[in-house]
Amino acid sequence: MRIAVVGTGAVGGYFGGRLAQAGEDVVFLARGAHLHAIQEHGLQVESVDGDFAIRPAQVTDDPTGIGSVDLVLLAVKGWQVSQAIETMRPLVGPQTFVVPLLNGVEAPEQLAAVFGAHRALGGLCGLFGSVVGPGRIRNVLPRPFVTIG
Repeated sequence: MRIAVVGTGAVGGYFGGRLAQAGEDVVFLARGAHLHAIQEHGLQVESVDGDFAIRPAQVTDDPTGIGSVDLVLLAVKGWQVSQAIETMRPLVGPQTFVVPLLNGVEAPEQLAAVFGAHRALGGLCGLFGSVVGPGRIRNVLPRPFVTIG
């Protein structure tokens, strides 16, 4: 499965990292110092459930070079969804699903209005994480989870 993570912060970095660790084909969208650190050193994740690194990590700041994917994990702040939709357009093809993992309940409806209700799924996650430095994510919640639907 080809997965794009839009918003490689604590949530996107952790869950996208776990998917990559499990062998899925994951590409991360990041910017600035975070992007450069992941390009140089991979994505570093510290977690109470075990530290890991995705090295090398597929990471870019240009979604047009990725093409359509099977799944987009949207992990931005609620107020960034409109801007993220524009970023996601090159990633969404005829078979793509989009799962928002962010605070707020409006995102699935916003995504459905643009990409169609059959592509936008509801998502809920539990994680107590943070970006502790460029390219470094930390989670302190045992057994983080994602629920889709």
